[in-house]
Amino acid sequence: MTESPARSTSCRGVIPAAGTGSRMASGTPKQYLPLAGATVLEYSLAALLNCDLIESVVVAISPDDEHAAAISGLHNARVLMVEGGRQRSDSVLAGLKALEHLAAPGDWVLVHDAARPCVSQQDISSLVRAVIDENVGGILAAPVVDTVKRAGGDNRVRETLPRERLWRAQTPQMFRLGSLRSALENAKLNGYDVTDEASAMELAGESVQLITGASSNLKITQPQDLSLAEFYLSQYRSGSQ
Repeated sequence: MTESPARSTSCRGVIPAAGTGSRMASGTPKQYLPLAGATVLEYSLAALLNCDLIESVVVAISPDDEHAAAISGLHNARVLMVEGGRQRSDSVLAGLKALEHLAAPGDWVLVHDAARPCVSQQDISSLVRAVIDENVGGILAAPVVDTVKRAGGDNRVRETLPRERLWRAQTPQMFRLGSLRSALENAKLNGYDVTDEASAMELAGESVQLITGASSNLKITQPQDLSLAEFYLSQYRSGSQ
């Protein structure tokens, strides 16, 4: 399968935000944890809304969500909330289905983690430009700089992997609405547990280009990540990055 040759510059956003964030050891889902005067989700959402090329954003929340009503950004006229699912891919699919009433199958969708509050406008713009210019979907990613080991079940090193062609996937990940929905649905139908959109597109035989993103585009996973995210955000505000 290949990308459609038809060109589109129309972009929408999807943020899966139905997770519980169990590794944060907090009663509050990580997307709603306080960060530099707001919440993690507010920064992630603002990153998409601040991009002029993104016309609207769908946020998929848990059916049991008790926090969304207090998030002012979720009531923006360009934001639509939908009910998410148990898995990330379920929430993304819910967002894509909602967008089908607003966008064409060949339009672009940027899927962004609710827990990546530090993505820069420069990196989002680089992703959008590269995808539209090449007419091929792509993702932000950072080259691996550490030595990488593959371990066995006993946590002993089995081999050292060459890092020259290894990348750490980030978000946003940008693909065509119709192609991404089809890829995610097929992956689910065939029992594949995909952890990002690019994995589903790869399984569908689609090309995925890598656009270099800053290492500061971290995903909030552990409690200590909040302090690092606050540092990066302060650097953005001061113009140091």
